[in-house]
Amino acid sequence: MSTEGSASKPIVNEMKPFLRASAFALVTALSCGQAFAGKADDTVHTAFTKELESVDFYYQSAREGTILSRHIWDGLVYRDPKTGEYSGNLAESWTWVDDMTLEFKLREGITFHNGEPFDADDVVHTITFITDPENKVVTPSYSNWMKSAEKIDQYTVRIHTERPFPAALEYLSSLIPIYPNEYYAEGGPTAMGLKPVGTGPYMVESLEPGKHYVLKKFDGYKGPKTKAEIGTIDIRTIPDINTQMAELLSGGIDFVWGVPTDQAEQLTTMDQFVVANEATMRIGYITMDAAARGGENPFTKKEVRQAVGYAIDRQAIVDNLLKGSSEVVHAACYPTQFGCTDDVMKYEYNPEKAKELLAAAGYPNGFETEFYAYRNRPYAEAMMAYLADVGIKANLNYLKYSALRDLQKNGGGGFGFLTWGSNSLGDMSAITSLFFEMGDQDFARDEEVSNWLKEGDTSVKDEVRLEAYGKALKKIAEEAYWIPTFSYNANYVFTKEVDYKPTPDEIVRFFDMKWN
Repeated sequence: MSTEGSASKPIVNEMKPFLRASAFALVTALSCGQAFAGKADDTVHTAFTKELESVDFYYQSAREGTILSRHIWDGLVYRDPKTGEYSGNLAESWTWVDDMTLEFKLREGITFHNGEPFDADDVVHTITFITDPENKVVTPSYSNWMKSAEKIDQYTVRIHTERPFPAALEYLSSLIPIYPNEYYAEGGPTAMGLKPVGTGPYMVESLEPGKHYVLKKFDGYKGPKTKAEIGTIDIRTIPDINTQMAELLSGGIDFVWGVPTDQAEQLTTMDQFVVANEATMRIGYITMDAAARGGENPFTKKEVRQAVGYAIDRQAIVDNLLKGSSEVVHAACYPTQFGCTDDVMKYEYNPEKAKELLAAAGYPNGFETEFYAYRNRPYAEAMMAYLADVGIKANLNYLKYSALRDLQKNGGGGFGFLTWGSNSLGDMSAITSLFFEMGDQDFARDEEVSNWLKEGDTSVKDEVRLEAYGKALKKIAEEAYWIPTFSYNANYVFTKEVDYKPTPDEIVRFFDMKWN
């Protein structure tokens, strides 16, 4: 639907002068052509926006943690980010023994950063630990499809699944880093969070939990990832993007990503920077407590949930705030993931229809509610302005991601704007199944949807999976359990000394960087 002449434009445009003015002031005030120290000391200086709960991959769920994990650890399988093809990583080959048993032949001669040799014991210990409910990993869906790991000999291991799981290689390539069994058995998550040890192309030289991480290239790396050329990666946590920009412009940072569009546009005019825009697999969504997990609320009524969908001009937000390669998304998945289809009910911008639905639900004058978000405050505020136009007064609760996630796991925070990047997995089970299979972040609690998703997750026949996933997506849309908003793009800004090409999976790979 075209947004030309739409009443939505003024709402979004009201924010633009402030954003542009602040970006322009930042550029003109701080840009003075300073020399950047990165190449001189063979160190890329960069920043994380989120404060990680832990560096131990299994005890956090942030994108920054995923990025660190790809540098510190390896999985059994490697997926090429350009071709999508699988190859060996810590395993050199694998075979399906049957629908529920994968056998891996492991690489010999691999050592962890602390000198501990890699073999089947490390695989068995890691999988045994993360599949034990007593250990309470943050996102159990990453690993609960596995039943057990069995050592056949020193370099052969079998993974037994709880059920047929056709996405096994996808998960093993991204979400199951292998830890050294002796080190982890002795120190557990505490030790791994303070002094991580892996087999990846970078090792952790030092860290200040949640604040500062220094990675050094691991000369003993032997895996399929690019062997690191840049000696040191220095990462500081800087939550405020304007502070990140100030550091970039003053020479304190060489590389940043997730730069807001207005600021990225300003930086394109400056000769010392490269500005790259790339699509990502992250989508935004509005969730609503249809199942009353947090108590009775207006969103238990289908008409109210649908009214939210019609109230928000998502295309205008894309056009005016996200820009780049972002697009409006209609289904509860990323368009290129296996099983995803947009053949679902669509909520085009129609505030009058939203008001009619609210009246039909018993709210002719609207209502007041709490609204939760953890990132992209301008996007959330634009949505709230649209909601106010149809009578829904939303009070913003802006939290850290970990706090909002934990709140939702306990049934709170049921109405809000969140995002999910699927950990860059190309399978719909990495998003739709995670949020709609009766897990602790499922606010729909629809048994029919859950059963369709489970069928799609476990069938080894593609046609069965596609049919089951399609049914689930249609019902999620018709019931408006979620209102998917848009796909994200990412703006990467770095000095011209850095040679780097971003990939669509939203994983920053420092081991692929070189100096110009």
